[in-house]
Amino acid sequence: MTKKVIIKVTLVLLCALSACRGSEGNRACECSECAGTKQQVDEKTNAVDTVLKQLSKKTSELMSYHAQIEYRFIQPVLESEKLQKGVLYYAKLGNKSKLRLNFQTRKIEDEEEEKYLEEYIVLDGAYLTYPGHRFEGTWAVLIDHEIETVKYYQLAEALEPNRPVDVFDLASKNFPIVGFTKIEDMKKQFEVTLVEQKKSEPGGFIQVHLKVKPNSIYKDDYLSIDFWIDKKLGMPAKVVAVTSEEDIHEIKFLKPKVNGTIDQKVFDFKIPAGFDEPEIMPLPSKKKGERK
Repeated sequence: MTKKVIIKVTLVLLCALSACRGSEGNRACECSECAGTKQQVDEKTNAVDTVLKQLSKKTSELMSYHAQIEYRFIQPVLESEKLQKGVLYYAKLGNKSKLRLNFQTRKIEDEEEEKYLEEYIVLDGAYLTYPGHRFEGTWAVLIDHEIETVKYYQLAEALEPNRPVDVFDLASKNFPIVGFTKIEDMKKQFEVTLVEQKKSEPGGFIQVHLKVKPNSIYKDDYLSIDFWIDKKLGMPAKVVAVTSEEDIHEIKFLKPKVNGTIDQKVFDFKIPAGFDEPEIMPLPSKKKGERK
């Protein structure tokens, strides 16, 4: 090997070993390999930001939403699967919003589909009252008609008018409906990437992968969440979430209607006679000096 060849090889190795490394780590890449990698990273980041901005524009314009819903819960370890079907309603009025899920049927394993009623309502503000109680803040109500029980879950304390929180953001803590929530909050809680679609898959969707960050509020609940955006509608069409116990939640939004007319009475509810006394679960008390 000649002296010139040795020098050339040495320079290439040094470039590879010192890629992107400079004084105090701030100097730009000095070799083509590193520059190419940086360009690829920038392109992926820009692609993610573009998709999220488009999604954010659509969801910010959302005043009402109505869709059929299919919710499949899979437990691979137990080889168990349950499918529930129903309808979802959402409405926003000023700084207040409402969400309702009415499950109407259930199918377990290979059994026949059966009638099964379960209601899940989220109302922002002090809408809920019960004899002897007035519920401040935002609460979710779960009404299970099979076991005749009612549960009230407090999702947030009373908020000032200039700090509105949408019910989609609050409901997502207990039910993995993502893509409708604020994009800024999504990027705080997850590492967001786009998944390249295979040729065999339908071409009308964009798949977004969310990896839970170590300090995320979802870190104890989920490992990852994927959702698919309908390119034509610009809204989420499907969500698949994997829990920390490796269970799978799959949600499909079918025949969606965006910003149509929804009768506000659809968000009213009544506890049927003969049901057990409601179980009321407020937020945990905050320690003295802890910020709310």
